[in-house]
Amino acid sequence: MYQQYKTEASMTKHNILFIVLDTHKVSSEVAYIEDQRGAQPIHLGEILNNKATFKKLARQLQSKYPDATLHFVYEAGPCGYWIYR
Repeated sequence: MYQQYKTEASMTKHNILFIVLDTHKVSSEVAYIEDQRGAQPIHLGEILNNKATFKKLARQLQSKYPDATLHFVYEAGPCGYWIYR
């Protein structure tokens, strides 16, 4: 007997959501992708580089994917270091 598996993408409670930031001096380009086979990246656009905007982004993504762990990925250059702090 063969077991059937769902092929559609759906977040499970142990999934990771990678948020990718291309940081610049004034703004950052944002995209994200689910940690699943066949997932497609989604480009969110440009946001300003300030603490309030990043908090809002995190809240929106956590609301959309409540069971996912958010992992922020950014370049560790002079424009991205403040995000780590």
